[in-house]
Amino acid sequence: MADIARKASAHWTGDLRGGQGTVSTESGTLQDAQYSFKTRFEQGVGTNPEELLAAAHAGCFTMQLSALLSNHGHTVEDLRTDATCEMVKDGPGFKISRMRLVVRGKVSGSDPADFEEHVQQAAQMCPLSRIMTGNVEIVHEAVLE
Repeated sequence: MADIARKASAHWTGDLRGGQGTVSTESGTLQDAQYSFKTRFEQGVGTNPEELLAAAHAGCFTMQLSALLSNHGHTVEDLRTDATCEMVKDGPGFKISRMRLVVRGKVSGSDPADFEEHVQQAAQMCPLSRIMTGNVEIVHEAVLE
């Protein structure tokens, strides 16, 4: 049995190009958020799986980094992580090839080398990074402000 379980759902009608769908989360934060072929492969209004994965990874990674820094006696004033999920053509379909994380932090008691070390640790411990390791290249940039 899982220690923690979170739920989300997707609904889709129609074919790939002309169809449309919605995604929702159990918490209600996302409620029938629209997605479609255009939002995924072009520039339509709505979300897409890769954008949601990037948001989830940024959130997970940032929380893990905050925990590590705090546990090592640093005061975390501000952490901001931008995540970019990159996809490439792979045979008949696509695959996620790279996740770029750029984290900027204001952290009392840390210096650039220490901050970079904590970023690397967070990258190894973050649950979403762990499921991608070996399948997706994860690139980090750490900027201590």
